[in-house]
Amino acid sequence: MRTHIKAQCAALAVVAFTTIPSHAAETLSVVTFGGAYEAAAKKAYFDPFTQATGIDFSTESYDGGLAKLSAMEQAKNTTWDLIDLETNDAITACDEGLLMKFDKKTLGKTSDFIPGSISDCAVASMVWSTVYAYDASRMKTAPTTVNDFFDLQKFPGKRGLRKSPKVSMEWALIADGVDPKDVYKVLGTPAGVDRAFRKLDTIKKNIVWWESGAQAPQLLADGAVVMTQVYNGRIDDAAKKENKPFKAVWDAQVYDFEWWGIPTGAKHADSAAKFIVSASQPKSYADLSKYIAYAPPRKDAIALIDKQRLADLPTAPDNFKRAVQINANFWADNADQINKRFQVWLTQ
Repeated sequence: MRTHIKAQCAALAVVAFTTIPSHAAETLSVVTFGGAYEAAAKKAYFDPFTQATGIDFSTESYDGGLAKLSAMEQAKNTTWDLIDLETNDAITACDEGLLMKFDKKTLGKTSDFIPGSISDCAVASMVWSTVYAYDASRMKTAPTTVNDFFDLQKFPGKRGLRKSPKVSMEWALIADGVDPKDVYKVLGTPAGVDRAFRKLDTIKKNIVWWESGAQAPQLLADGAVVMTQVYNGRIDDAAKKENKPFKAVWDAQVYDFEWWGIPTGAKHADSAAKFIVSASQPKSYADLSKYIAYAPPRKDAIALIDKQRLADLPTAPDNFKRAVQINANFWADNADQINKRFQVWLTQ
């Protein structure tokens, strides 16, 4: 299987790259969220593409949002060639014509992509996830399910949660018996929202709220909580780089994608599209996972990842059994209403 995948990657790479003149001296202007992800993307995506094509990259960091992209499009002066997007922005940008349509056929076998990881205007660059974690040195019995997060009798102690209804509402329903595949169908009803808040009521007095991603592992390290909701990359860094005795629980993980898109009017759109094809090959996705705990949205990449590393990633088969994809459209339609009720609930 590995030989087949490698051969397939090589063939696609030839198709993608042979149309670019060897003397090309283009520089793609890329905007990303910076930090550890940009550093990993440079090693896994940017550098190999430059070596194969001679096309270089200039990077700019931003905090998300579409205001600057929209202003560029209105002024007909787009200076970005490639943009790193969160799901909600990728959807909105495509709907508003801020991104160019992407030819999915250039990706090769699209059937091995995780459902939802290719849109009309963008291709997923990786998968990240919200899980919960615990300090193994403080727990005699290891929690294994999302139900354990809500079980104060079996696992007494404080719980860390992000100060937002997202994910917490989904978890509350699953812990209350809703099948993960039916979460948004139930949450989309008044009775389902009531049910989620009732389940959260059962641990409300034991919740320690956090607002930034760095706070979650720190709560564990300080002993302020026995379990905490956390981003998988954050807890992996704490465990691997800081040698903390932290363990992730993947049951009912809520995952999302990050995306590559090409702004409308990009000056080097053709080369940007070729880059996306290159970055979306199984080997490229697998290489990213070497440098940061984000997972490939392409199933064929799984066989190329070391088994020990695979255990840390959202799309590993054992971790993905009861995963829930965040429904960006649901939250776009219902966030205001649910957030208002959540803010009232916090004060009660």
